[in-house]
Amino acid sequence: MSVPSEPELLEALLRRRFSCRAFRPEPVPRPVIERILDMAQRTASWTNSQPWQVELLGGAALERFRAALHAHAASGATPTPDIPFPREYRGVYRDRRRETGFGLYAALGIARDDQAARARQALENYRFFGAPHLALVTTDEALGTYGAIDCGGYVSTFMLTAEALGVASIAQAAIAGHAGFVRAQLGLPADRQLVCGIAFGFADPAHPANAFRTGRAGLDQAVTWHEDQSGSP
Repeated sequence: MSVPSEPELLEALLRRRFSCRAFRPEPVPRPVIERILDMAQRTASWTNSQPWQVELLGGAALERFRAALHAHAASGATPTPDIPFPREYRGVYRDRRRETGFGLYAALGIARDDQAARARQALENYRFFGAPHLALVTTDEALGTYGAIDCGGYVSTFMLTAEALGVASIAQAAIAGHAGFVRAQLGLPADRQLVCGIAFGFADPAHPANAFRTGRAGLDQAVTWHEDQSGSP
């Protein structure tokens, strides 16, 4: 039997990773979490600034935070993101967003016009879909957009490493929508901007939400080639 090449292994991880929306309750062993964190530290960053700082919650601390954030969000609290959310989803971006939402609702048996069920599902973001662990990724306010971009790279590395170690995950922008509340709950300094959360643990394979998968655009939709007549870039 041939051994997969490194590109083949990476491609397999990229294709296998998905946004997990239902976790089993048992915790991930501490050495596995530390390995994920250690490997995520290899993420490239602007001038090697490594702007990410991670607040890692589990056990009783996570349960307190889960209950508090869910109650806060369910109360209809006004979002207070540190990094502004998209001004508008238009064109193909709107289409992809709708396709993802409708696909998830269909997997869960939620009708498109069932606003109450959709609202209940949205609030599951603040229960972290039952995950036993939550990583909150922050950046230094002074680093601006580039610090946030670097943190995005960190999130991707974290999730791919987790997948390689058999751990499911989901990046959660919804948590960043309540950055002020999160900062107060955890005592974070004012100059730490909340980029997103990463809920992680072992996936519940029987849950219908975890049967849903998103698609990806083809290269013809994402890449514009600029070449000379010889065909070289």
